Amino acid sequence: MIRRLSSQTARRAVPVRVTHILVSGLSALLLSACTTLGPDYQEPRLDWLQDWQPDLYGQLIDRQTRDELDLGTWWHLFNDPVLNDLVEQLRRENLSLRIAGLRILESQAALGIADSNRYPQLQQIGGAIAYTNTQQHGGVASGADQGLTSYQAGFTLGWELDFWGRFRRGIESAEAAYLSSVTDQHDAQVLLNAQLADLYFAYRTTQLRIALADENAAIQKRSFDITEQLYSSGQQSELDLHQAKTQYLATLATIPGLQVTLNKTRNALCVLLGRPPGEIPELVEAPGPLPAVETQLISGIPARLLLRRPDVRSAAWQVAAQSAQIGLAEADLYPAISLLGSIGWSGNDSRATPDIATQSIGPGLQWNIFDYGRIRNNVRLQDARLQQLITRYQATALQAAGEIDDAAVSVVKSVEQQAILTQSVASARRALEIANTRYREGYSGFQRVLDAQRALFAQTERELVNQGAHISAAIALYKALGGGWMHISAADMIPADVRNTMRERSDWGDLLEQPVPVRVDQPNSVHESQQYD
Repeated sequence: MIRRLSSQTARRAVPVRVTHILVSGLSALLLSACTTLGPDYQEPRLDWLQDWQPDLYGQLIDRQTRDELDLGTWWHLFNDPVLNDLVEQLRRENLSLRIAGLRILESQAALGIADSNRYPQLQQIGGAIAYTNTQQHGGVASGADQGLTSYQAGFTLGWELDFWGRFRRGIESAEAAYLSSVTDQHDAQVLLNAQLADLYFAYRTTQLRIALADENAAIQKRSFDITEQLYSSGQQSELDLHQAKTQYLATLATIPGLQVTLNKTRNALCVLLGRPPGEIPELVEAPGPLPAVETQLISGIPARLLLRRPDVRSAAWQVAAQSAQIGLAEADLYPAISLLGSIGWSGNDSRATPDIATQSIGPGLQWNIFDYGRIRNNVRLQDARLQQLITRYQATALQAAGEIDDAAVSVVKSVEQQAILTQSVASARRALEIANTRYREGYSGFQRVLDAQRALFAQTERELVNQGAHISAAIALYKALGGGWMHISAADMIPADVRNTMRERSDWGDLLEQPVPVRVDQPNSVHESQQYD
């Protein structure tokens, strides 16, 4: 009896040893052959950037002032409290910024989905209860009715091992897409802050142009009244009367068009601020003069700042996301190896049959060996998309360089033009004084006065428009340099009432308060320090 038990024990031990050998061999194979397919991300090259530094910048600023320039809040250099307040309102209320913030949450959730593939992909609990009733009717050997209740329960586990780096590349791609959405939100801040400042000063410039037109119309109205009186008394010709009237009405006719422009600009500001069209209380007061922008605070920024522009960083992260997709596609060329296991139990309330418990565990393999070129062509497709994004990154950088250069030239040339227009206005004002004097003394006709009035109005307006253009060029330069964004949390990007509504619909954990990454200019800068529920 003792021998029989020993032989049974030995027979049971044989498959156990075989299983251990298979598992050990498979583990060794996995550890030795585990790899990550596909190319690792590399920042696309911009060979021209190293030597690109226009001489124009050096004309505007010294190194010390350049280092002190804060591009993040460049609008503070205008010293305009109203503008500062409007920018803060834009951060809270602008709907485009809100959408960009929600896209960050979307991509963060997608990253959490990709991250979950590091763990067993199949974790399934199943169970069933069934009652069976058998009734017999008629026949010679009729029997009693029978009822049977059966029970089943089981747990199945499936874990595809990341043998070829499929899931690691998926996480890498999702992380890069997440960081791209962050830089997209930063880029939205850059564009919208610049648009707000540009519209704000365009509104103020239009207000001043209307005031200037009103002022000149009043002067020309007085001249028209005088010529009308002189004509009525026979001391002036009808030609002088109608010339004065024509000039007065022509100036008056410019005001409605300026008012239309003012209304359109105001409505555009309302859209940026998340308001319906209407009056903006902050802009009701009469405008003061446009700020004098100190040119030494505008330029002289190194070309390396171009690479920190949010749209350039976003393009780089899109390249990183697509680079990982090649590894995902290549992984389909190789077998998918999984560990499978299950535990089950079944029974019923019949004493005639026993309850049954089952356990199983073992490796599994799936391999598409005949795909007729589908997988290899998918690899090629992903590679072509990668090269497209690399080219788009290079095109984005070139476009950024062009915008910087255009804005810098506009700043310099508008300063030069302003100096000339200032002299022109002074000359036009002096010419009007002389024309009035000569007309009163009888040395020249009224036409000289009209010509001088027209010239003064035209040059004064040109000077005012150029002041606005100079400010607009400065704003364009700050935008071209990628200034005007800051790191903000989801709580700052999305209003409290919207976050509360989202919480009522879904469990967001702490994602609605979690800060976004501070560093988004280097790969692999976030994933190790964050968990995604």
